[in-house]
Amino acid sequence: MNNDERIVITGVGLTSPNGNTLSEFRNNLLNAVSGVQKFTTRYIGETLAGICNFDPLKYQKKKDLRRGTRAGSISIYCANEAVADSGIDFEKFDKPRIGVYIGTTEHGNVETENEIYNLSQFDYDTKIWSHHHNPRTVANNPAGEVTLNMKITGPHYTIGGACAAGNLGIIQGVQMLKLKEVDLAIAGGVSESIHTFGIFAAFRNEGALASHPDPTKASRPFDSARNGIVISEGGCLYTLERLSDALARGAKIYAEIASYASNSDALDFVLPNSERQAECITLALKRGGIAPEQIDLVNTHATSTPQGDVSECNAVKKVFGASEKTYVNNTKSFIGHTMGAAGALELAGNLDSFNDCVIHPTINIDNLDPACDVKNLVVNKPKKVDKVEYILNNSFGMIGINSVLIVKKYK
Repeated sequence: MNNDERIVITGVGLTSPNGNTLSEFRNNLLNAVSGVQKFTTRYIGETLAGICNFDPLKYQKKKDLRRGTRAGSISIYCANEAVADSGIDFEKFDKPRIGVYIGTTEHGNVETENEIYNLSQFDYDTKIWSHHHNPRTVANNPAGEVTLNMKITGPHYTIGGACAAGNLGIIQGVQMLKLKEVDLAIAGGVSESIHTFGIFAAFRNEGALASHPDPTKASRPFDSARNGIVISEGGCLYTLERLSDALARGAKIYAEIASYASNSDALDFVLPNSERQAECITLALKRGGIAPEQIDLVNTHATSTPQGDVSECNAVKKVFGASEKTYVNNTKSFIGHTMGAAGALELAGNLDSFNDCVIHPTINIDNLDPACDVKNLVVNKPKKVDKVEYILNNSFGMIGINSVLIVKKYK
């Protein structure tokens, strides 16, 4: 494969419940710092959530915040941080040759709930309905707000991929670069989910909303006492470039995209299908010409639900059961489930493993569920290993959408 066909990550911009830069995020993952806390929301009262604490005014004015959306604000912050981190001379870059591809679980629920609540306070007089409602709720909003903020005139769209969306945003950026449609892709995923009470109510009524006296222990994938999802907000966007362009400008390179895959369960609205998950992982490996034993780290999607965790563990066992040095971890145990941001954000937390050969653990495992006892699961403490050359990142979502992304150490 020539350098025009190889796609690399050259910049990372993120906000998470436990860090607003890659270094802060990584440091907290290695030091067991959780970002889950108590959270009070409309109609639900007190619950638990992962809340981001970035400075939205770093790249936006107050007027922009009033007019726009939380998802747009997260996207703008992450996109600007990624570009700054990449070292690109952005002012001189050809703006029509930049594409923005942002994955998300859903968009518009927050704004619609808020408008209806406001309407209820004024005897349902529609004159108080905001004229900003339509641009706030159109599906392309998060990516579109980035283009408005950064004066990007290339293509943009938001990818609705449920909880697989973060990976899918990156995959879309890779494909568009390979097709020569753009020369720079800003790609990844974002989530504003905690600002809609509906998602809390739905998970609670389904019996899948996490609870624990200690918020930092509520998200506990693979633990026998796990009882549901911690809903979180967050975002992570990358600058992706063709290797030839990155080398020409002397860019630092975080990783190279080695392969990817996506498929569908075709089973149920919410129940996962272990066989289809395993097939998605296998397809990504086959497409990249990578053997299972070459994967040094599998970052799991596991959300801390009883059925979901077991399903993924069965898929991982099926594909990697014979691999002696494939380690397994989970990032949601620190930050909860950042929904559409999950794939992109969790990948970021593992990128430094290429350099320091340290795998961050899955925390909050007091009693491992025997059904989740996968080989080489890194539990509660970081694990120093001999090498990390390939990382495989799982992200699976509702309506049976699966995505797998494999990145490798650039050399």
